[in-house]
Amino acid sequence: MNRARTRGAIALAGAAAIATVVGLASSANAGTTLGASAAEKGRYFGTAVAAYKLSDATYSGILDREFNMITPENEMKWDATEPSQNSFSYGSADQIVSHARANGQRMRGHALAWHSQQPSWVQNLSGTALRNAMVNHVTNVATHYKGQIYAWDVVNEAFADGGNGARRDSNLQRTGDDWIEVAFRTARTADPGAKLCYNDYNTDGVNAKSTAVYNMVKDFKARGVPIDCVGFQSHINSGSPMPSDYQANLQRFADLGVDVQITELDIQGSGTTQANTYASVVKACLAVSRCTGITVWGIRDSDSWRSGDTPLLFDNNGNKKAAYQSTLDALNGPGGGVSTPPTSTPPVSTSPSPSASASPSNTGGGTGNRCTASVLINQWQGGFTATVRVTAGSTAINNWTVTMALPAGTTIVNTWNVNRSGNNWTNMSYNGRVEAGQYTEWGLQANGTAGTLTPTCAGS
Repeated sequence: MNRARTRGAIALAGAAAIATVVGLASSANAGTTLGASAAEKGRYFGTAVAAYKLSDATYSGILDREFNMITPENEMKWDATEPSQNSFSYGSADQIVSHARANGQRMRGHALAWHSQQPSWVQNLSGTALRNAMVNHVTNVATHYKGQIYAWDVVNEAFADGGNGARRDSNLQRTGDDWIEVAFRTARTADPGAKLCYNDYNTDGVNAKSTAVYNMVKDFKARGVPIDCVGFQSHINSGSPMPSDYQANLQRFADLGVDVQITELDIQGSGTTQANTYASVVKACLAVSRCTGITVWGIRDSDSWRSGDTPLLFDNNGNKKAAYQSTLDALNGPGGGVSTPPTSTPPVSTSPSPSASASPSNTGGGTGNRCTASVLINQWQGGFTATVRVTAGSTAINNWTVTMALPAGTTIVNTWNVNRSGNNWTNMSYNGRVEAGQYTEWGLQANGTAGTLTPTCAGS
């Protein structure tokens, strides 16, 4: 998303239309922050962050209290990371990544290839020179952050608005119809452990544009092009209201075998109407098992690129709005567990290079005192991620400890939703309570080889 301009598709007047009235009550043991509540449903709740605002105590305080995923607003885009050809600059983006690591938050990378916010030297290229520059850019940026990014927006906004579902006429498109595929294959080779996403706007319902994206994803999955997720920006306003088939649209993409994510959510309006719409979006995501997370595009209304629309969950002073409470209530509502995709779903694509395999495998798993632990490993050459699921037994638990030794020589890059002391991995303050028969998940990313991990669990 380009914060410096306003799309014609987004009208900036009136209150956000749609949404049913929501009256969800939080359970006594539900999460008390957005990130914690989302984690209880096996999802994340994130926000877009500007590096220069991290020194604002109110801004950072809300960020670290409420959100467990961060997307850099502009700091990872082409103009910021490669201002001169083959001369890379990562200072501001590194600042955000360091902040996330220090506060147990994961990162979404945004965005590797986009027709907008290109440095002037890119705008002066075309043909083979531009294609080579794109490949070099994707390779260098994704390699710099290898192992530190949960998911990349590899390609952003490549389809045109309008009713014919055509590709956008951009300098990248004019290098050849295969440029998106090349970007995804390049990203997989450079950062094989990250999920690779396509991201776009005005694709929230079933329409010509979203169907064109759907057909591209279907084709990629059929041909083994590595794509793992699709992002739906969801800039909702009076000119582009939440469509009635929002959930159905998410589901049809999920049925292709990709995760779906709401990536830039902001909703024009105030009061009950805005609150109900936020709740409706959250409930739609929770109803789709492969909807893995929600990101709002900014923290306070004053931080929004659409500040006049007051579209976010906190007001200019950092106070919680009605939309915050409705969002939290929806996250704490019934349902929304993440299930294993059906076996008929196409498998996640792997790199064309066999040495960079990123196919997941289940290993280990053990029963302990009042809980069980199982692990899903995603291994590639030189590194891996491990997602550990802690499941309560016949009674609820308030705290858990997983004992799991990593192979000798392993170096941990990042962890999320967990504290570590040697081979013991314990709950954070927000995810210790697990209801009977329910589960929570935590994870780690490391350099090395996972081997066979055998976690055991003890709950209290």
